[in-house]
Amino acid sequence: MNENAFQRVKLWTPELDWEERADGSFVIWRKDSLGAYPAKLNDRFVHWAKVAPDRIWMAERQGNGWRRLTYKAALEDIRRIAQVLLDLDLGPERPVVILGDNSIEHALIALAAQHVGIPSAAISPSYATLSSDFTKLSSIAQQITPGLVFVADGEKLRDAVDQAFGADIPLVALRNVPVDRPNSLAFTDLLDREATQAVDQAFAKVGPDTVAKFLFTSGTTGSPKAVIQTQRMLCANQEMVANCYAFLRDEPPVIIDWGPWNHTASGNKVFNLVIYNGGTFYLDDGKPSPALMDKTIANLREISPTWYFNVPAGYEMLVRAMQGDEALRANFFKNLKLLMYAGAGMAQHTWDALNGLAEQTVGERIPFGTGLGSTETGPFSIYCTDPQEAPGNIGVPAPGITLKLVPFEDKFELRLKGPNITPGYWRNQALTEQAFDEEGFYKIGDAVRFAVGRDPRKGFYFDGRTAENFKLRTGTWVAVGKLRAHLVDIFGGLIRDAVITGENREELGALVVPFLPALREVIGASATGLSDEAILDHPAVQAALAAKLKEHQRLATGSATRVMRLLIMKEAPRFERGEITDKGSLNQRAVLSQRPELVERLYAGSSDVIRVEKEVAA
Repeated sequence: MNENAFQRVKLWTPELDWEERADGSFVIWRKDSLGAYPAKLNDRFVHWAKVAPDRIWMAERQGNGWRRLTYKAALEDIRRIAQVLLDLDLGPERPVVILGDNSIEHALIALAAQHVGIPSAAISPSYATLSSDFTKLSSIAQQITPGLVFVADGEKLRDAVDQAFGADIPLVALRNVPVDRPNSLAFTDLLDREATQAVDQAFAKVGPDTVAKFLFTSGTTGSPKAVIQTQRMLCANQEMVANCYAFLRDEPPVIIDWGPWNHTASGNKVFNLVIYNGGTFYLDDGKPSPALMDKTIANLREISPTWYFNVPAGYEMLVRAMQGDEALRANFFKNLKLLMYAGAGMAQHTWDALNGLAEQTVGERIPFGTGLGSTETGPFSIYCTDPQEAPGNIGVPAPGITLKLVPFEDKFELRLKGPNITPGYWRNQALTEQAFDEEGFYKIGDAVRFAVGRDPRKGFYFDGRTAENFKLRTGTWVAVGKLRAHLVDIFGGLIRDAVITGENREELGALVVPFLPALREVIGASATGLSDEAILDHPAVQAALAAKLKEHQRLATGSATRVMRLLIMKEAPRFERGEITDKGSLNQRAVLSQRPELVERLYAGSSDVIRVEKEVAA
C-alpha cells in the first residue's frame, strides 16, 4: 500500500489503555486527554466572523452559479433572527421546528435559535409530504410543544403544520406565505428587526448544559424520540473531530455535502465541523440516488472538497462517473485530505476502485475511513485512520470517551461514556433510564468484535445490532450485520443493501434493495427506454442475481451464513416508516415488521423469488 498520504495528512496518533475484567468485559480509554473546548458552539461562529469576516461560510446553488454568504454577514442575520425569536417568547419549552430540506435559511434560523438558548428541531420533510395523517409530526408536537415552525413552502406544508402543530402556531415560510393564515411570516420579515442588547444578554447565558437542539430518532416501531443535544455535547464532539482530523486546525475545510440536517451525521458532525474550524460549506442539491446523483456530479466538477463524506451507494455511483471522466477525477481528488463513509457496509470492489482512481489521478491513496456513533453520541465517538486493505474497521475511541465491551453471544455489546453523550430523551425519564447501565455507560445497541486478537489498539469491526440477530428453527444464531455486509459485497454493486429473513424458519432469505444503474448495465443497450420495473423483471437481471446468489452459497460455511432465496424490494425503503435509521442504513427490524407480506411471498415460493435450484448442504 502507498502510505504517503497517510504520512502527509495530519491525523491523530492515539494511545490506548484498557482493563479486562473478571466477567470478560473490557473497559478501554485514551491515554491522551481531550483538549479544551468552548462553552457554546456559536462562540466559534463569532470568532470566525471577527478574524475572517469575508470568508465564505455557506453557499447554495442559485441558477448556474452559487449564492454565497460570509461569516460576518451570516452573524448579522443570525442576531436579527434571534431578536425575533426572543420577541416570540420561545425557549426550551417552546422550541423552533424546522420542517424542510437543507438551505442557508434553515441554517440561519437554527443558529439564531441556538445563539440565544432556544432549541431547534430539524424534522424530515417526508413526515409532512409523504404522510396523509401526520401521525409522527403530531407525536413530535406533543413531545416538544414547539412555539414556531419554519418551512420552505408555506402553501405546500400548511395543512401538515395546521393539523400537527395547530392552526394558531406562528409559521415562517421561505416562499408562498399563506396570506389568509394568522401568525404567518415571510423569512425576510425576520431580517427586518435590528438586534438589541437582549440578544447579547441571552447569548451570555448560554452554557454547556443549555439544550442546543433536539434530534429525533426512531426505533423499530413507534413514535420518534427527542434526543437532547446540549452545547457540551456539540462542542466536545467537535474537539474530538479536530483531534482526529488534525489537518483541520491548519487548513479551514471545504465541504460539499448532501446529508440531511435532521440526521446527526450531517446535522451535527458536518455542519458543526465547518463552524468549529472556520470552513466553507457548499450545499449539495444532489443525493445518492439515480434521479439526483447527476446534480452531485455537476457540483463536484466545480467544488474541490478537502474532506468528503458519502454513503457506500453514493461512492458506488461516484466511482462509475469518475471512471470515464478524467476532469471530474482531477477536481475531486486535487485538494482532498480524507474520505469518509458511513451508513452501511462498504463493498470491497468500491473500496478498491476508489483507491485505484486516487492513485491514478494524484499518485497516492487518500486516507479513507469510517467510524461508529449515533444521535445519542453527538455522533463522533470511534474512528479509524490507520491504513487498511479492506473496509470495515471502525477504529478506536476519541479522547474523552471510555468504551465498555460486554460479552454478547460470540462478540461484545458496545457501551460508551463521555462528554459527547446525551443526557437523555426530552420529557421521557423512563426511556432515559433504560438507555444507561448501572455505571452510566450509554447502551448504543451495537455489537463489535476485535479486529486483531484482543488488542483494542488495532480497532474493531461493527458486528450488527444486538437486536437484529435471530435464531433459525434449528436454534443456530444468525449474525445479521456480518451476513448483510458479505451479501452486498458478493453481489458486486448489483444491490445496495439487504434485509436478512429466516427467524424461526428452516433457511435464510433476503429482501434486497436493487441498484438500478448497475442492473441496466447488465442488460446493455436494450435497457434504454425500459421502466424500472421492466429492468427488475428482465431475464438477464434475474440471471445475474441468481449467479451471484449461487456464488454466495458456494462460499457460505453453514445454514446460518447461507442465503437460499432472494426477493427484490421494488418499493424503496422509507425513512418516515422507520425503515431507514438515523445513520442512513436499513433498519432490519422495521422493514420486517412493515413488510410482512414480502417475507411471506419470499417463503411461499412466489414466481418473482430468485432461488438457485441446486441445494447446498448445511
